[in-house]
Amino acid sequence: MSLPEETPRIKLGITHGDINGISYEVILKALLDIRINEFFIPILYGSSKVLAYHRKALDIENFSLNSIRTPSEANPKRSNIINCIDDNVRVELGKSTEIAGEASIKAIDEALKDILNGEIDILVTGPINKANIQSKDFHFPGHTDYLKQKSGVNEVLMLMVGDNIKVGVVTAHIPLKEVAAELTEDKILENIRVLNKSLIIDFNIGKPKIAILGLNPHAGDNGLIGTEEIDIIIPAIKKANSEGITALGPFAADGLFGSKDYTKFDAILAMYHDQGLAPFKALSFSTGVNYTAGLPFVRTSPAHGTAYELAGKNEASEDSMRQAMYLALDIYRNRQMYKELTSNPLKPNKTIEVTEDN
Repeated sequence: MSLPEETPRIKLGITHGDINGISYEVILKALLDIRINEFFIPILYGSSKVLAYHRKALDIENFSLNSIRTPSEANPKRSNIINCIDDNVRVELGKSTEIAGEASIKAIDEALKDILNGEIDILVTGPINKANIQSKDFHFPGHTDYLKQKSGVNEVLMLMVGDNIKVGVVTAHIPLKEVAAELTEDKILENIRVLNKSLIIDFNIGKPKIAILGLNPHAGDNGLIGTEEIDIIIPAIKKANSEGITALGPFAADGLFGSKDYTKFDAILAMYHDQGLAPFKALSFSTGVNYTAGLPFVRTSPAHGTAYELAGKNEASEDSMRQAMYLALDIYRNRQMYKELTSNPLKPNKTIEVTEDN
């Protein structure tokens, strides 16, 4: 009897983010834990020269990555690197530079090409600077909208994931003065749908319970402090309920988080960035993960930014990067399991026709 073939190892793509921030530090520190290689094959999209620079700055010895040209060449027992930027790139620790922005987008594009072609299985993106990455080819407020356009999907959701909390935002990186005009009943409803579907497929939650936050203080106080709750948020919740989605609210953000009632829900949907991310980071800053729900592939990122003030000082924690890697792996496996469970539903038994001869 022949032995079953070994299950193919999952290939984890990691983009290097801003070369002048803490991205290389947190990636290196996470990969130093050899247990990582038991779960997947790490492939860093970056630069061997930049890697060596940061390794020296951090005084990390006896650790190198296997240089490859394509994911198919990856060594399954080691961490690997694909050089995708000019080796003459200049590292200026703690500074935002045009060169760093260009290096960020080159790594993203290379990894995006490979994951869309099935060359890698999951993607973890290092933190970027949203200002220096802007160019004629990249004019987005961050990774999320760029990945959405490149993937050709209609709606994605920035979902922050912590140990006991998940927070999504309807509007993300836009000025606060534009939030109310950006919110519509259809947009809120679509975000509820994306969140509900992600909780079921990506997080293996059978019947998700979602808390919807109001826009105004005290969720509008029945129209006394704004009517967006009455005009658009409540109608969106009712439509979601009619589709079988358990969405409740709108809740006042301060009361929901302050009373810890958020723990009664599988996820919270906030109306704007700081309404959701301020309490989330207060609760899960060091281990929180940014996940993009709704993409055809799994993408996560640390919840922190470039942290230029810490660059090269060996003071940055790799916890969020490590969690981003493991969360991506968990979601990938959940998706595979969901696909297997739903691809071959049990067929009804054929009816046996009974005749007198039987």
